[in-house]
Amino acid sequence: MRNIIFYFLLVTITIGCKKGIVYNDTVPKHDSLTIASKFVNEDRIINIWTPPNYNQTLDSLPVLYMPDGGIKEDFPHVANTLAKLIKANKIPPYILVGIENTKRGRDLCGPTNIEYDLSYIPNAGGANNFRNFIKNELFTAIDKKYRTATKKAIIGESLAGLFVVETFLLDNNMFDAYIAIDPSLWFNESYLVNNFENLSKDNYNNQKKLWFAGSDAVDISKHTKTLNNKLEQSDKNLIWKYSDEPNEQHNTIFRATKEKALIWALNN
Repeated sequence: MRNIIFYFLLVTITIGCKKGIVYNDTVPKHDSLTIASKFVNEDRIINIWTPPNYNQTLDSLPVLYMPDGGIKEDFPHVANTLAKLIKANKIPPYILVGIENTKRGRDLCGPTNIEYDLSYIPNAGGANNFRNFIKNELFTAIDKKYRTATKKAIIGESLAGLFVVETFLLDNNMFDAYIAIDPSLWFNESYLVNNFENLSKDNYNNQKKLWFAGSDAVDISKHTKTLNNKLEQSDKNLIWKYSDEPNEQHNTIFRATKEKALIWALNN
C-alpha cells in the first residue's frame, strides 16, 4: 500500500508540476491569430515569432511548432532562446509557432482504457484530432501567411513530449526533427515504448531526427532509458540522441536542456 501511495504522489508531481515554477519571461514581439478548427471543434489561439532577419530578406524559413505555446506557457522562453541561438549563429533562423492550450490532456494524449490514466486525464484521447488540426489546418494557415520552407520541427515537454513521440511513430512525415523533453511515456502502460519496434518505420534513411531526454522522475526516466536501449539495438537509420539528465527534475529539465536540444535538432 505504501508503494502505491508513493507512486500516486510521484505521478501527480510529474503531471502537475508542469506549471509549478513561475518565471518572469520577457514576451517578445510576435503575431497572434485565431483558427476556427473543425478537427478540435473550437477556436485555437496561435502565437508566431519570426526572427529579426525575416523582414530583412525574402528567404523562406523552416518552422518550429510547439504545443504549450501560449503567452503564459512556454512560448516566451522558447522564442527568446531561439533569438539567442540565432544571433550566436548556433542554429539557422527558424519561425516559431506556439499553440495555446485549451484542454491540454485531451489534445496531447492518445486513447487509453487504463483506469489509472483516466483518473488523472479523464478527457484523454484527442491526440489524433489535435494532430489533424496541426497538419490540415495550422500548417496551411502558417504557410499562407508566412514565407515558410518545407522543413518542419516540433518540440514538447511532459505530455507534449508524449505527443511528440506519438507523432513521430504514428505520422512521421509531419516533421523532419522531433524534440521530446521528459516525455510522459508511462501513459497507457508505456504503449509507445513497448510497441516501438512495430510502430516505427523499417528504415528512416537518415532523413529523420529524434532528440529526447529524461529527468530524475522515475516514472519517466525508466521508459526513456528503455527507448534509448531499443534505439541502440535497432538498425533503422534514424538520426537520434538521448540525453540522460538525472540531476534535473521534471519541472527544470525543459529550460536546462532546450539549448542543446535545439542546436542538435535544428542544424543539418
